[in-house]
Amino acid sequence: MILSPLLRWTQRTSLVTQIVIALLAGIALAMLLPAATPQVALLGTLFIAALKAVAPVLVFILVIAAISNHKPGEATHMRPVLALYLVGTLAAAVVAVVASLWFPSTLVLQAPAQAADGPSRIQDVLLALLMNVVDNPVRALTNANYIGILAWAVGIGMALRHASAGTRAVMADLSAAITYIIQWVIRFAPLGIFGLVASTFAEAGANALWGYAHLLAVLLGCMLFVALVVNPLIVFAVLRSNPYPLVFTCLRESGVTAFFTRSSAANIPINLALAKRLGLNEDTYSIAIPLGATINMAGAAITISVLSLAAVHTLGIAVDWPTALLLCVVASVCACGASGVAGGSLLLIPLACSLFGITNDVAMQVVAIGFIIGILQDSAETALNSSTDVLFTATACRAAQAAEAAGQR
Repeated sequence: MILSPLLRWTQRTSLVTQIVIALLAGIALAMLLPAATPQVALLGTLFIAALKAVAPVLVFILVIAAISNHKPGEATHMRPVLALYLVGTLAAAVVAVVASLWFPSTLVLQAPAQAADGPSRIQDVLLALLMNVVDNPVRALTNANYIGILAWAVGIGMALRHASAGTRAVMADLSAAITYIIQWVIRFAPLGIFGLVASTFAEAGANALWGYAHLLAVLLGCMLFVALVVNPLIVFAVLRSNPYPLVFTCLRESGVTAFFTRSSAANIPINLALAKRLGLNEDTYSIAIPLGATINMAGAAITISVLSLAAVHTLGIAVDWPTALLLCVVASVCACGASGVAGGSLLLIPLACSLFGITNDVAMQVVAIGFIIGILQDSAETALNSSTDVLFTATACRAAQAAEAAGQR
């Protein structure tokens, strides 16, 4: 049978190699047979749907099992992970603001666009986060509200720490079963990536993006700089060792899939599987990874800062350094709340623009431009966000392991 050699080849070949082959095949199909891309796009749609379907249940069960079976006195290292998330997001906002001031972008703004329902104050963003924490657990699972899922899972896990050993064993078995299912879903990643790449390259008209080449260069340049310079510096400051093997592992095994799925939520199962392969503390990564998909948003901070300052430069508004620093803080706070707002990071641009007195009608035109370049902007943003979740979680875990080893000497 034809399938037998194919199955043997997939078992012998690493998943990363299969994904690279799928990338090349998808690009080739989009260039040679663009009419066939709608059919293969179904593979990508099914792959993302499967990841999104299993991710909320996976996080819910995994966190409950990890906390309920947590041994008293064993550290979870969540505080350093949260510190790294906040430092990384703020550093990304600073990079974006500095780059935008050094290489200012201007846009072609036309008639006032229709305003969408986005937050107008930072208080609205923070209120949305708080409301997500107290969300109905069923609705949180249905809507993939990971802040709410984590809140309920932590509460139930803490309560089950006093349950019988048999109950805790059942939760551990459920966690293993869900993990087994996700492993099977991830095995189909090459087919899903093949469909996503083919449809993306067929639909992304180069002419539509060329008019925003400078803006895209600033956006993508900032994201690359953060991924390859800023994040490694942060990791080096913590671990005092060469950060690039870990950085490239996270970019290769998390960033590539996130780039094409364009969904941090869909990439949670892939990040959890990567964290397990890296040998990280399950009590840490089972909470840190889904939490990072919600609040670790370096890419969103870059998008908000760059597009807001593009509007500022287009209107000829002078920017002083105190206002620029305030924009860094506002962009970081907004980025942390981006997933709790319909429309993601783009709909938070009017809030940042309000710092400079820019009207909502003008700001929404910038949002519309964001959707035009979203085929690249959103992909790169998600890749940076998702890969950084694993990078900082691994950094905190390895730093703790190094400290424990030094204490035992």
